[in-house]
Amino acid sequence: MVIGRDKPQPEKVDQNQVSNADFEFVTLNDQATEKIETPRYSYWRSVAKVFFANKLTIAMFVLMLIILLLAFIQPLFSGYSLMNVSNINDFGARYNWPSWHYWFGTDADGKSLFDAVWAGARTSISIGVIASLVTTVIGVAMGAFWGNSKKLDRVMLEIYNVLSNVPNLLIIIVLSYTFGNGFWNLIFAMTVTTWLDTAYFIRVKVILRRDREYNIASKTLGTPMGRLIIRNVLPYLTSVIVTQLSQLLPSFISFEVFLSFLGVGLSANVPSLGRLIAQYSPDMTSYPYLFWLPVTVLALITVSLYIVGQNLADASDPRTHR
Repeated sequence: MVIGRDKPQPEKVDQNQVSNADFEFVTLNDQATEKIETPRYSYWRSVAKVFFANKLTIAMFVLMLIILLLAFIQPLFSGYSLMNVSNINDFGARYNWPSWHYWFGTDADGKSLFDAVWAGARTSISIGVIASLVTTVIGVAMGAFWGNSKKLDRVMLEIYNVLSNVPNLLIIIVLSYTFGNGFWNLIFAMTVTTWLDTAYFIRVKVILRRDREYNIASKTLGTPMGRLIIRNVLPYLTSVIVTQLSQLLPSFISFEVFLSFLGVGLSANVPSLGRLIAQYSPDMTSYPYLFWLPVTVLALITVSLYIVGQNLADASDPRTHR
C-alpha cells in the first residue's frame, strides 16, 4: 500500500481584499503594436559623436577655426598690400622683433609681418580649397560613370595610363608658364589633370559595388545610371570622398607655396605664404623670425587641415558608429 503525502492546497484569496485600484486596464493600440522598439539612429549625429570623441581632433578643429578666422577676417581690417610701403622712410619701424606692438615683428620696409602672414594665408587657403573642391567634384562624378560604363572604361584607362606617368607638378609648372601668372590660371593649371587620380580611385571603389544584388536589381528595373549612382553608390563612398578631400587640400596648398617660392603661378601683387617665405629666406640667419613664422603658420595650416579631414573621414564611416 502506497501512502502519499497530501498536496498543498492553494491559498484562497479573499475577493474583498482586492481593490480595483491595484489594476489598470490597458487598451489595445494597433499602431503601437507595429512599432519596433529600437533607438533612433541619425547618421550625421553619429558622425559628430565619433568626431568630437577624440580630444586631439577637438584641439585641431579649434586651431583650424582660429586660423581660418584670422586668414579671412584679419586682412579686411589691416588693408595689407605688397605695394604699400608707407613706412619705408620710418627707420624706427624697420626690423622690429616680435613684441606686444608688432606681434610677428616687421620687415625691411616696416611692414607688419602679422598682417603679411594672414594675407598670404588667405590666398593659399583659398587656392587650396577651390582647387580641392573642383578636383573632388569632377573626379567623383567622372569616376562614378567611369566605373559603371565598360565602354568609357576602355577609353579612360588609356588616357589615365598616359597622363599618370607625367608628374603633376611638372604639368602645373608648364601650364603656369603657358597661361601666365594669375589666381584663376593657377587653379586651372592645378586641376586640369589632377582630377584623373581622384576619378581612378573612385572608379575602383565603384567597380567593387556595381555588381551587388541591389544594383543588379535596379538595372533590371530600368533605373537610369545617374539615379543609380546617386542613390546606390555614392552614399556608401562618403568616407572615401572625405578622405580624398582631406588629402587634396594640404597638397594643393603645398603646390601653391612651392610654386610661389619659385615665382611661378601668382601675380607679383598677390601675397601668399610661398612668396613670403621666398622673400624672407635671405634673412633666415640675421632676422630668423621673418622666415620661421610664415613657415610655422604654413605647418599649422596643413597639419590641422589634414588631421581634421582624416578624423572626419573616419567618423563618416558607419562601421565606427556605435
